[in-house]
Amino acid sequence: MRALKGLWRWRHNPLCRTTDLAEAWAALVALLLIAVVAPVTGCLVGASAEASLQRSARQQQHARHLVTATVVRKLGGALPEPDPETASGHGVRSRVLARWTAPDGAPEHGPALASLTSPHRGDRFGLWTDPHGRITTRPLDSATATAHAVLAGLGAGLLTAALAESGRRLTVWRLVRRRYARWDQAWDRAGPDWGKAGTGS
Repeated sequence: MRALKGLWRWRHNPLCRTTDLAEAWAALVALLLIAVVAPVTGCLVGASAEASLQRSARQQQHARHLVTATVVRKLGGALPEPDPETASGHGVRSRVLARWTAPDGAPEHGPALASLTSPHRGDRFGLWTDPHGRITTRPLDSATATAHAVLAGLGAGLLTAALAESGRRLTVWRLVRRRYARWDQAWDRAGPDWGKAGTGS
């Protein structure tokens, strides 16, 4: 909005100073950056992030496998859900000793977090593993990748707009300081005669 106010200084005015014109130019450049460059930057960053995240999601979906694990015994204690991509985000899992079969057919066992509120020996639960049977997080899905890409694009666009406005404000601040310095110089030159009778006559 201040950029639009700065454009008002383009009016033909005999009192218009060089600093006023410079301020108007700064406002125009900031307005163009905010209206054109920021959205373009956001779109480019979002598209790039989308391509990268979708590629990563496809790789994870190909490399990670959901296997069925069996509870051997409960290890005690409930831990918060470690996977930030879960739908609820507030689920509680129980720490258990489990056994499962790796995608390559090898038997595996070890501590795991089961999506069971009170696990008992023999209970079954889903577990994500890599091709070698090591426990991993679930793969990134397409919708989540798109959401992250949109957020990245919005962030890049807002950052560009904020930098443009910050640059405009810094320029105006420097111009105002220069203007005050010139006023001080003018007052210093007029100071010795200020208030004396007959000055200027």
